[in-house]
Amino acid sequence: MTALRKSLFLTMTLGLGACTMAPHYDRPVMPVPVATPTGPAYPAATGAGEAAGFADTHWSDFFTEPRLREVIRLSLVHNRDLRLALANVEQARAQYRVQRADLLPAVAASGGATYQKSPFGAVGGTGGAATGAGRLDIYTAQVGVSAWEIDLFGRVRSLTKAAQEQFFSAEENRNAAQSTLVAEVATAWLTMAADQERLRFTRDTETAFRRTLDLTTARFRAGVASELDVRQARTSHDQARADTAQLTTQVAQDQNALNLLAGTTLEAALLPEELSGTGVTIDRLPGELPSEILLRRPDIAAAEHQLIAANANIGAARAAFFPKISLTAAFGTIGLGLSNLFSSGSEQWSAAPSATLPIFDYGKNAGNLRYAKATRDAMVATYEKTIQTAFREVADALARRGTIDAQLEAQTSLRDNALGAYRLSEARFAKGVDGFLGTLDSQRSYYSAEQILVTMRLVRETNAVEIYRTVGGGLN
Repeated sequence: MTALRKSLFLTMTLGLGACTMAPHYDRPVMPVPVATPTGPAYPAATGAGEAAGFADTHWSDFFTEPRLREVIRLSLVHNRDLRLALANVEQARAQYRVQRADLLPAVAASGGATYQKSPFGAVGGTGGAATGAGRLDIYTAQVGVSAWEIDLFGRVRSLTKAAQEQFFSAEENRNAAQSTLVAEVATAWLTMAADQERLRFTRDTETAFRRTLDLTTARFRAGVASELDVRQARTSHDQARADTAQLTTQVAQDQNALNLLAGTTLEAALLPEELSGTGVTIDRLPGELPSEILLRRPDIAAAEHQLIAANANIGAARAAFFPKISLTAAFGTIGLGLSNLFSSGSEQWSAAPSATLPIFDYGKNAGNLRYAKATRDAMVATYEKTIQTAFREVADALARRGTIDAQLEAQTSLRDNALGAYRLSEARFAKGVDGFLGTLDSQRSYYSAEQILVTMRLVRETNAVEIYRTVGGGLN
């Protein structure tokens, strides 16, 4: 018994202490410049510490609009995509635990009884071992391990490492899903706010165009305006009517999209009426960013964990070329009769180590190794492409941030001038000073300028959300 215990202890020590045959992992060099681009399209640079602090900003601090914060909170609780991502994490965690269990021997207890009758009569004994002519009752009880692989070459450890990295990758994918969800909810809420504002303006414009149509019709009946003026005025009014119907539909669809993202039907009190003039996010946004900050993004972290898992699988494929050593061992007791099962001298034990060495596998192991290496190379490319995509997303968002204020200022001035021209032309037309064509052109110019201005304001708000998402915000 003592020899068996020592043998098992030594075997477990060798198996757990074995190193793997996986290649040494070195993080690939980032295939992007050390910092985001600079130039006239980009905002002024900020310090790296400020940029890192921005990425760590909690979403409830980044979004300053109370209704939007509540909608985001509801989505983090009820959104089904996020629940699916969480379930994927639990699946990966369970798979890791299953694989990790192979590092240690699975100990099982068993017991049995054999009842035998022989025509040669019962074997003599005491304690009721012989229960009748030719009758034997044999009882056994034992504890042991079965076919435990002694991981001398690190195959199981490599597979366990790969499963662990898959679990880490699933966690990062869940974080990426949350970051994306926060941005999508905010964008959908802002889009609905912009459409609400467009709808209200279009309704007001429809009313104004209706007044112009009535005035033009009256002037036509009085012989002052032409039928062409009437038809042109009706065209503008009909266009506004069509736009009103379209935007009414769009607002309803915006609400449906927002309900889907939130995972529940939102109360009317949480829905926006218009774009806030002060914005819905904090004003402190970063300018130039170091590329290293991209490593904080969960999608990049997930891609790196996949790469490390592929690297570990190479170790498992290499270990397959070496002997696979396993052990089956048991210790227990046997007795003739239940009362003799644990009596002195009834102990029994067995140990059956085995080794299997592949000799002719017709290239199976070599193919598995080449596949593992090719998978590792694919994961390197995926990791680098993920970084390049993230770099472009950040650069594009910063380029938009660097020019949007100037564009918004210019568009606001254009709208104000178009409004002034429309009011002057409408007054001159009402007094009969000018014809209807000038009024019609100014109406259309003002209508278009106001719609574009709302779009520009929406772009500015969603750009702040996009910058927050691209640097990995929204996880806290």
